[in-house]
Formats: sequence, structure tokens, C-alpha cells
Amino acid sequence: MSENKNKNQMNIELSEEVAQGTYSNLAIITHSSSEFVLDFVRIMPGVPKANVKSRVILTPEHAKRLLLALQDNVDKFEKQHGPIKVSGANPMVPPMNFGGPTAEA
Repeated sequence: MSENKNKNQMNIELSEEVAQGTYSNLAIITHSSSEFVLDFVRIMPGVPKANVKSRVILTPEHAKRLLLALQDNVDKFEKQHGPIKVSGANPMVPPMNFGGPTAEA
């Protein structure tokens, strides 16, 4: 049985650069009939322009797997740390004061 287990294992490497991660406080998700596109954005207070910091393109099947894996991890997190609070009338859209007060000239 352990032989079978070893055949299904995958060796995944993580470079130092990728291990540092990229901070994002907004995700924009679009899709076509054949792919989902996840753009991760960093919004800074007082800055009228935000750049996409990372883009991930997934097949619909992998997007569904990501959704299920993320839901499983959120459930586990909330069992350990309590409910995650999402503020705002529409939790899908960040509030206009997202990131704190804006700088005034």
C-alpha cells in the first residue's frame, strides 16, 4: 500500500521568491466558457490607481476544486478561531474607504 501511496505523490518545489508571497487585498474574478481568471490586486489608501500583482488562470474544473478547498479551509479556520466577519452591505465588494482614510493634499 505504501508503494501505491508513493506513486501518487508529487514533488512540489517552492522558490524563495515565490515563498515570499504577494500581498493582495482585492481579487477580481472573470470567466469565459473555458477558463476562470483571478486577478489579485493591491489597493493603497489615497492612490487612485491599483495594479494587478498576480494573475492565475484556471480551468472550470480547477476553479471548482479551489472553491471547495477554500471553503473547507475557511470552515476549519472558523472552527478554531471563530467566525470571520465581513463588513459592508455587499460582502462581494470592498467598501469605498477600503484600506483606511485617504490622504488629503
